[in-house]
Amino acid sequence: MKTAIVHDWFAGYAGSERVVESLTNIWRDADVFVLFNLLNEEEQRIVVKDKIPKTSFLQNRRSIRKNHRKYLPLFPYAIEQFDLSGYDLIISSSHAVAKGVLTNANQLHINYCHTPIRYAWDLTHQYLRESGLSHGIRGTIAKSILHYLRMWDAAASNRVDHFIANSNYIAKRIKKIYGRDSTVIYPPVDTDKFKLELNKEDYYLTASRLVPYKRIDVIAEAFSKMSGKRLIIIGEGPEAEKIKLKSGANVKFLGYQPREKLREYMQKAKAFVFAAEEDFGIMMIEALSCGTPVIAFNKGGASETIIENETGVLFNRQSPEEIVEAVNKFESRQSFNPVKLNEYAKQFDRKIFEEKIRAFVEDKCREFFDKTDG
Repeated sequence: MKTAIVHDWFAGYAGSERVVESLTNIWRDADVFVLFNLLNEEEQRIVVKDKIPKTSFLQNRRSIRKNHRKYLPLFPYAIEQFDLSGYDLIISSSHAVAKGVLTNANQLHINYCHTPIRYAWDLTHQYLRESGLSHGIRGTIAKSILHYLRMWDAAASNRVDHFIANSNYIAKRIKKIYGRDSTVIYPPVDTDKFKLELNKEDYYLTASRLVPYKRIDVIAEAFSKMSGKRLIIIGEGPEAEKIKLKSGANVKFLGYQPREKLREYMQKAKAFVFAAEEDFGIMMIEALSCGTPVIAFNKGGASETIIENETGVLFNRQSPEEIVEAVNKFESRQSFNPVKLNEYAKQFDRKIFEEKIRAFVEDKCREFFDKTDG
């Protein structure tokens, strides 16, 4: 069976690229299609093995590496230019437009949905505000583009035969936005690379790209009110200077850190703090795998993976006051058992993801192609 794997784009080795890594582990002969590929040689080897991803005309745009988001209006058109007519099975991995590839009635299209396009749906107004596009001519143009993108995205969802959601939270969004049912398979986490550490040090950790929706600013503000507690922030991004200006002396910024260094800090942290409303939140599971409990915002993926007083502490509002209260609650509780946290995290291991998604796809292939042959 000739198989194509379609992903939105490769901009770095992040959560969605790890899903593609597992897909190419399973379907090694599959061809891989992306709008553009910005991976370095080592990252590409990990994600697509010995394959060379097939890219769109966007790959040749000079500024695609500096600011690929400015090409957003072209993404729907670009994804539709891939000719997949020679393939039997199409597996798309999508947080934007990959689900919109053109297929025919004799092809089976299964989509692993990381999220419906956030900036076109539930984050539209936040995106416009943060980009300074709420008003004026540029704002009107941006709103028109997002309106078009919503219409295209809703129509493109009908090109998918079966949806897989990366969490129950995303399954609800798929149902609300596309009116489609989906099967939940949590994304892969390399738990074996995040070894259990029993000896913790006296600091809290948060790590993320420093962008508004991650709410690192709220975490930093909360710890600035608790001068006796140390917070380490790992990551870089456009919000960095703004957050630093509002942070106390007990908040330490380390900027970008290699994966190995991040892992060391995660292993020795007292707790990992997470304030975003995330689709799943792989870093929380990596922390648990290290035996490090999690203090997290009780929405999105965290509400499914963090169990109150068993794997961490949850708070209900993205505010400094709620985080302060959650930290105090965490410290007043008897210590969490690192071994139990590590055992709990193993249910999200990459091997389990690959077993589940292989079984799902094979089942749907039998069902679809038996009917087609009949």
